Amino acid sequence: MRRSRGTLRPTWVSPSLVGRYRREGGPWTSLTLDALLSSNGGVVVDGTTRLSREMTEELVARVAGGLVKRGVRRGECVAWQLPNSLAALILYRACFRIGAIATPVLHTLGTSEAEAALSQVDPALIVDIDRDDASSPEALLDALGGDPVSPGAFFVAPSDLAVVLFTSGSTGTPKAVLHSERALSYKARLMARVHSLTRHDAVLMPAPLAHISGLLNGVLLPGGCGMKSVLMKKFDPERALALVADERVSFLAGPPTFFVAMSNILGENPDANDVSSVRLISSGGASVTPAFVEGAAAAFSCRVKRTYGSTEAPTITTSTHEDPFDKARDTDGRAVGEAELRITDPETQKTLAVGESGELWLRGPELFCGYAQPSQNEAVTARGGWFRTGDVAKVDESGWLSIVGRLKDVIIRGGENISASEVEAILESHPGVRQAVAVGYPDDLMGERVAAFVVANSSFTLEDCVGWFNDRRVARFKTPERVFSLDALPLLGSGKPDRGALRKLAVSLAR
Repeated sequence: MRRSRGTLRPTWVSPSLVGRYRREGGPWTSLTLDALLSSNGGVVVDGTTRLSREMTEELVARVAGGLVKRGVRRGECVAWQLPNSLAALILYRACFRIGAIATPVLHTLGTSEAEAALSQVDPALIVDIDRDDASSPEALLDALGGDPVSPGAFFVAPSDLAVVLFTSGSTGTPKAVLHSERALSYKARLMARVHSLTRHDAVLMPAPLAHISGLLNGVLLPGGCGMKSVLMKKFDPERALALVADERVSFLAGPPTFFVAMSNILGENPDANDVSSVRLISSGGASVTPAFVEGAAAAFSCRVKRTYGSTEAPTITTSTHEDPFDKARDTDGRAVGEAELRITDPETQKTLAVGESGELWLRGPELFCGYAQPSQNEAVTARGGWFRTGDVAKVDESGWLSIVGRLKDVIIRGGENISASEVEAILESHPGVRQAVAVGYPDDLMGERVAAFVVANSSFTLEDCVGWFNDRRVARFKTPERVFSLDALPLLGSGKPDRGALRKLAVSLAR
């Protein structure tokens, strides 16, 4: 464990929203996360470890005491880099109890990437727990135990920051996304109602808890409505299906990758796996197509629906069980709770008519309250509390949203956002590569994979590429899976690389 000292504060909260959401009975008149979770928490399952609500609460209290013992104060960041595990879940809860800011780092990031992310927040404590011990309550207490801290022992305000989540954004520079207690508490309570979840449900969570989907669906929703949370360190479709049967999992959430793999197994031998407990699958991402929804619904014999959200704006749109299936299949849903949608012309910022495609702007009580680096806010925020997503969308007359493209050069592989410019910068740092463009090409399992087009001084093979990325400790999911050498890149009239042409070429060459 290593200590430094740093505090964070919200960097963007529109004054116009404070009265809007803090009115009597409004969404921001909500419980703190510890108050919500400590009064409702359910069973936690991590491998062979199974904790009752009472055992979970005891661990939270002891680890919270361990953080206090090590000098962590309200408003300071506590960081860790762990796979989905009991330790990661308890660390979240312990931070919430004492008013510290939970700061998880994606466990697949390389050392240099993790350091770049944490450099923005200057954590007061970096927790170092061996990943092999992360499922053991005893190991967690040995590393970070202390005198128990009961709920309410420390003052925590709903407006306090609760979590920092990292996303690469569209530029490759890690962005530290700040979320408040009140926003996440509101979102957890709202989504329990939208999904009709109760303490009788159980969720399987292979998506990283360091991502907003994992945090919301694996930590906050189960804690908020009292349902069982079943954690997976690494996704394996056969193991996932076994857990669904053994734990009577009723709710699944994550990128299509998970469900395509499980559906393939179910299709090959439908009688070998019991998925009768599953009643709802919620999936988001560019590769959530009508065909995917129909296929998953048939394989699991349950309702499958699309969602739309981001690290900055968790689950803004979806459908409910009362909505027609064709809307859950063909659109990304409607705004939930008090969220608002606006389609604008990206150049003039004027609102467009119903049915026209433009940049999607969002506003709602669940939005993030800024990036740790205030300079990053200007490009994505607008007057009146609007968040500019960079996604191209259209909304019909009944409010159903359809995402039709992206303004940013982002590749989405298995639910992970990959900055094309970041991959290109790494490629062009190779002494033999003069120019490089990274694009995504469609893949039934991962949604998209990364293809690299390079103009090189000499031969530059896929093996060369993988070795170069490995030497720089870049996350495996960002490493190109196909490399094509060209004499020259196709250009647009502006002189910029023709990414559209390269995407088409990647598709044809990948066949």
